[in-house]
Amino acid sequence: MNLEKILAISGKPGLYVLKVQTRTGFVAESLLDGKKITVNLKSNVSLLSEISVYTYEGEKPLAEIMDKIAAKESNGAAISHKEDNATLAAYFKEVLPDYDEERVYPSDIKKILNWYNMLEAKGLVVDEEPAAGAAEETPAVVEEEAVAEKTKKAKKVKE
Repeated sequence: MNLEKILAISGKPGLYVLKVQTRTGFVAESLLDGKKITVNLKSNVSLLSEISVYTYEGEKPLAEIMDKIAAKESNGAAISHKEDNATLAAYFKEVLPDYDEERVYPSDIKKILNWYNMLEAKGLVVDEEPAAGAAEETPAVVEEEAVAEKTKKAKKVKE
């Protein structure tokens, strides 16, 4: 899952997509209603790609956790972030068994599940494996084309 241009802006509901960077800040588009807003550099903004979750072995990137939720839900919606804390903790434990229960609060789990469901509703939860597979096939195709090109040139030189 690519979270490179997805933003969480403090004091603003929902998630935003970074559209354009300006001299004094940037323009972002809301995933909730599609409205564009300007955000100055003084605002507290977090890129989702930079967020990590504490585990007992270190930190796991949010994208990796969202991929695990997507795998668990077959790229469908996760449970609601409005469930009670015990249900949310049990669900998150299934997704990330080694998360640090003392440092990851129920509010963090709610936020992650809310963000995941927002991204899923907009169709941004995609399985990236086919794209990786296609990328692996591309060099072979390019190499075959290069060999065919060299063969054609060699035949022309001989003639």
